[in-house]
Amino acid sequence: MSEQQEKPSIDVRTVPPRERHPRIFGMLGALLPGNSMLITSDHDPRPLHYQLETNFPGEFGWDYLEQGPDVWRVEIGRLEGGGGCDCCCGSDH
Repeated sequence: MSEQQEKPSIDVRTVPPRERHPRIFGMLGALLPGNSMLITSDHDPRPLHYQLETNFPGEFGWDYLEQGPDVWRVEIGRLEGGGGCDCCCGSDH
């Protein structure tokens, strides 16, 4: 098996709007520290970035790979040694 594995990705342009964030958060919850996923969107996913920073401070990195005007691509990585506990709440308990 190759050391380079394909990153999980989601193209939210094909997902109904109300299902987008739940699907993305489900995928993020499955990421192991040091791994990342790719998101493709038809708009700047800034609200998602804000949600991540607010609910999971210090746990995820965010890198724009493409910034419009028609397509945005973002790589989100789970940081090694990020804050929070082992559950999905993001707290330090």
